[in-house]
Amino acid sequence: MKIHRIQWTVLLLAMVLMLWGPGSAQTAEVKFLDLSDFTGPIAGLALPGSQGMEDYIKDINARGGIDGVTLKYIGVDTRYDMARSLSAYKRYRRDKDVVLIGTVSVPFVKMLQRLTRKEKAVITTTGDGEFQARIGNFFLYGPAYQDAFAAALDWIKKDWTTKGKSGAPKVGFMSWDSAYGREPLNGGREYAQKIGIKLLPPEFFPVGNLKFDIYLTRLDKAGADYIYVGGVDPTQTSVMRDATALGLTQKIRFISDYWGPTTLGVSLHPKALEGMVIVSYFLRGEESLNQPLLKRLWTTYRKKPSEEMNEGYAVGVIWGMDFEAAIKETIKRVGKNKISREEIYNSYQKLTGTEREGIAGPCSYSPTSRLGSEVVKFYEVTGGKIVPITDWTKTPDAVALHNWK
Repeated sequence: MKIHRIQWTVLLLAMVLMLWGPGSAQTAEVKFLDLSDFTGPIAGLALPGSQGMEDYIKDINARGGIDGVTLKYIGVDTRYDMARSLSAYKRYRRDKDVVLIGTVSVPFVKMLQRLTRKEKAVITTTGDGEFQARIGNFFLYGPAYQDAFAAALDWIKKDWTTKGKSGAPKVGFMSWDSAYGREPLNGGREYAQKIGIKLLPPEFFPVGNLKFDIYLTRLDKAGADYIYVGGVDPTQTSVMRDATALGLTQKIRFISDYWGPTTLGVSLHPKALEGMVIVSYFLRGEESLNQPLLKRLWTTYRKKPSEEMNEGYAVGVIWGMDFEAAIKETIKRVGKNKISREEIYNSYQKLTGTEREGIAGPCSYSPTSRLGSEVVKFYEVTGGKIVPITDWTKTPDAVALHNWK
């Protein structure tokens, strides 16, 4: 009898293990791994984004989770360093309950691309158009960098015509000397040529650079009418400080990419930033500070007035909304006991059209799209505030114009 009981026990255990299957998160908890930068060169916007995701997860759990499934936020300060990022990734990749990974570094993600090429696991990343050109497991926050740059070129051409100018405007480009800094030109160059805008030789500078006179002077001598500025603030603020001192803001219009000045930064340097245009895929200025969901989350979990919220917080809330929608989709398809990285990957490709309460455009993830959205909005710094100057605008497909060898 004892032998039979032992045999039955072993058989039942084997059956349970077979039902569980490999790679599934069998607990009632799933995890988001945030490989971010809390203290390094992009912390000014990366940290608020992480706070937004962390608070959105707290809010989900406060509501009882998603059909009984709770979420856990794991934040790692990589300091924008490749070695620290890889170390953290290796540490957590074997945890089957980690079903979503967020990253902030383009060079690191390019390295991960080789390591995870055959994996079906969602890794979110900034705006590198390569991951739209080569569909895989990397999902962009919003439109690709080159698509946003192309939208800015459209805005420039319209602004030039509105002012009654003839001929083609000359556009300068300056950004970090990095994979991120160069990315907008991979398709952006081709789009400028397509619409008849003269793009001047770009100026690249080291990450963490403090003075920009030499780069600005070269673009001015080349005849720039507009200058598109990349980097993560305070880069844009420092560029505008130097441009103002050189008297260039009186004759050149400056446009910032996604990661430029926020309301907090503008309040510290209103004169230098006056007139700068910002292209953004998420709400900026008072539109962001007064958005009901953002305001409620910030004041509830950060216990500070909304005026102290950095708009980068919205980026993390968008991550949270997409994650929640993917978990709900997964539960609907396979049940809450079979949530896995692969199933979350499958669900992310079904999020097309998911709304984000106006914080950003509708989600565009699909089997053929890794774009978080396809619309941007233009803002201008006026009187110490960031005010909208356009509605949501669909971005051109500049990614498709580049020859991705």
